Parts: sequence; C-alpha cells; structure tokens
Amino acid sequence: MSGIQREVEFRFLAQPTDVNFGGKVHGGMAMKWLDQAGYACAVGWSGAYCVTASVSGIQFLAPILIGDLVTVRARLIHTGTSSMHLAVDVLARDLRSGEERLATSCVMVFVALDKPDGGKPTPVPPWKPVEEKDIRLQEYAMKLMEMSRAMEPLVLATRQA
Repeated sequence: MSGIQREVEFRFLAQPTDVNFGGKVHGGMAMKWLDQAGYACAVGWSGAYCVTASVSGIQFLAPILIGDLVTVRARLIHTGTSSMHLAVDVLARDLRSGEERLATSCVMVFVALDKPDGGKPTPVPPWKPVEEKDIRLQEYAMKLMEMSRAMEPLVLATRQA
C-alpha cells in the first residue's frame, strides 16, 4: 500500500566485520546502511521497485565503534513525479554510557520503476510538508536538486574532454 510509510528505522550492533584498519566502521559500510534504509523507505512510500539516483551532501561526522548500537533513519522529505528525496541519518550509541551521536548524514534520491528489469519511471504518491521541520527539509532537498542540475553541464564537459 503506497503513500503511507514515510519513515523507516533500522537498528543493529556494529560488528567486527564492519570496521576498517583503524578499528572504526568504514565509510563504505555506512553508505551501504544508508542505501538499504533509503531503499526500504522509498519502496514503503511508493509501493514500487526503486533505484538510487543520487546521494548528496553526505557527511561523516563521528566514528562508529564495534559494539555501538546503530540506528539508521530514512525519512521522505520531497516527492517529484517519480522521484523521492529522503533525509537519511546514521546514529551511533555507546551502550555503556548511553551517549548517542550523529555519525553520518545525507540526502538520497530514489526513482520508482514500473518493473525491476528495464523498468521505466512510474509515478509516486505526492507528499506535502506540514510541520516547520519538514518544510525546511524540503527546501534543503530543493536546493540540493538545483545544485545538482547546475553541475550536470560541468560533469558532461569533463567526460567529453
């Protein structure tokens, strides 16, 4: 059922297999978690198979350590015709002290497709922000979209050079 599930939250413990040579969870693992939660949220909202179109403004703010309780939150902040912009955060909590910190944050864009293999974009239910925080997040998503569009000619020119 589409147009109902706007937010998803995953929780699990950071494991030894998630860390880099410095003993902290590596960025690639955090990005995998972002993509998984974003996908679940996008499918939950659209009711369709979705693909990642872009990741913007990713920030690695604090380390995640083995044994931390990891929470990955994805929330819809803007819809287009077939696209969904999501704010996705990774939080880490030290279970001994209870201290929680924002570890990673980004905005992801997913596109709904009518079928998984060779599918074409398909419409998603529209979403309109009501609360002030959601209005600010949607404005942020729109600014990122404008910056991305402005960069497209530069990326194309670099590829052709």
